[in-house]
Amino acid sequence: MEHTVATPPAPAGAAPTPPAQVVAALGALLPAHCVLSTAEQLAPYECDGLVAYKQRPLAVAIPETEEQVQAVLRLCHRLRVPVVARGAGTGLSGGATPHERGVTLSLAKFNRIVGINPLARTAVVQCGVRNLAISEAAAPHGLYYAPDPSSQIACTIGGNVAENSGGVHCLKYGLTVHNVLKVRGFNVEGDPIEFGSAALDAPGYDLLALATGSEGMLAITIEVTVRLLPKPRLARCIMASFGDVRDAGQAVAAIIAAGIIPAGLEMMDGPMTRAAEDFVHAGYDVDAAAILLCESDGTPEEVEEEIGRMTAVLQEAGATGIRVSRDEAERLRFWSGRKNAFPASGRISPDYMCMDSTIPRKRIADMLLTIAGLEKKYGLRCVNVFHAGDGNLHPLILFDASEEGELERAEEFGAEILETSVEMGGTITGEHGVGLEKLNSMCVQFSPEERELMFAIKRAFDPHELLNPGKVIPTLHRCAEYGRMVVRGGNLPFPELERF
Repeated sequence: MEHTVATPPAPAGAAPTPPAQVVAALGALLPAHCVLSTAEQLAPYECDGLVAYKQRPLAVAIPETEEQVQAVLRLCHRLRVPVVARGAGTGLSGGATPHERGVTLSLAKFNRIVGINPLARTAVVQCGVRNLAISEAAAPHGLYYAPDPSSQIACTIGGNVAENSGGVHCLKYGLTVHNVLKVRGFNVEGDPIEFGSAALDAPGYDLLALATGSEGMLAITIEVTVRLLPKPRLARCIMASFGDVRDAGQAVAAIIAAGIIPAGLEMMDGPMTRAAEDFVHAGYDVDAAAILLCESDGTPEEVEEEIGRMTAVLQEAGATGIRVSRDEAERLRFWSGRKNAFPASGRISPDYMCMDSTIPRKRIADMLLTIAGLEKKYGLRCVNVFHAGDGNLHPLILFDASEEGELERAEEFGAEILETSVEMGGTITGEHGVGLEKLNSMCVQFSPEERELMFAIKRAFDPHELLNPGKVIPTLHRCAEYGRMVVRGGNLPFPELERF
């Protein structure tokens, strides 16, 4: 079972443009192989990584030059046709779900590394360059790109900018927003636009921070200038086992309280640990209630000192077992289970819904115990993997979409996790964005007045709301026009999406 996304009406004051007219106009701008419009051609684009929600676009445009991107945007603006930008399609919140009357703008062909400046420690890359490819290209210079989402082998830097992606090393080195210097692209009208600067500072407002994480709602990214870092001389990883999730949660808080900022600090509960170990054989303690992966990097002297300090904190916190990687191969093996947590979950369940929220570190154990209670309430299993050092949670709710009602229960389960995150002093997002998945949950965290301010920012960039419409910002004040209201339970407000 899956949801089909309800179609938002045409932008205010505009009648829908006939599909044939849009396809013909695109065909006049792009080579024939760059325009997809048949059902078979559109099927691969009907969803992103949130596969439970699907909608085929009117057409897919695959431009090969910046001039073609500009022409497509100008055409869609003139015809008032929505545009949804798409990179590798690895997003997990439905941010790249197509619009039925819109054009999906695939930027996959913009995959060139424009240049690397080892002296300035920067790289200029096109939006379709894979995250990992940046580090591979920078490696001969002893440099790398720090943000490393688990999908880095496939996800693209344009998508990372859209979602403000993180990764297992974001605790020490920051999210995408902390590692991007400049973004260049086009606005909804096809005019060139830049955010940020390759210099130390950019004049005026910090629009780069605004654009990073805006989920394709403000502009189309074409090129990104990223900051590169020197590769650490040494990195070692501690794998610590705990017999109780509360001890593990307290250990995370204790490490930070001790003034230690590890390169990575990740947590996996018992069910997740066993699933990952069965998949990649990373050497995990499958009898533990939870494990922590704590990494230190730097000079050999710095690493030795920090590993010693973290080991002492972990022992004091009640760790039942501690192993320190002996060499680089073992360090990578420790991380392989964490990096493969999502596919490991796919091996033990027909479907899963990956949630993404953030809570104060001291509440990690409280959240795990809450999730255990929700498993009983909804009759579904949940395996947990966290960017524990940041309090960024990734509960994976396991379900079978072919079973009547399980998808809906998974939605309600996820919505309650997000609501609990807010109640604990956190947020409904971490690094996966809002997209469609968390539309209702935005109403838990933000007031109607706050959401209207968000819309005001979008309208300043996109007055006709053509870029990725119907995503991220719910409009409860408009629901009265349709006699509807969003209620707790179920992240996707179908058919409420019709209100946009």
